[in-house]
Amino acid sequence: PSPAEKAMVCFGGMFIELPKAKTREMLRQDQEELDEEINNLRKELRVKVNRLYEAQGKPELKGFNLNPMSAEEMKLISRILEG
Repeated sequence: PSPAEKAMVCFGGMFIELPKAKTREMLRQDQEELDEEINNLRKELRVKVNRLYEAQGKPELKGFNLNPMSAEEMKLISRILEG
């Protein structure tokens, strides 16, 4: 591949030149894993906060079980608002 089809990627303290397609796929895969981990942590946090409130004798938080809108939903709302 030509130099234009490669990208420099930093791993640890080292830069490696990889094909752009491979780099893009690696970044997409990493982002999917991070998104999944974030969602799992959010779910666990909700359960823990509810248990804490229950232990304190407080009522359950309202609106705490809301989920963030996806990027696609945000785009649709932006289109609607723009008219």
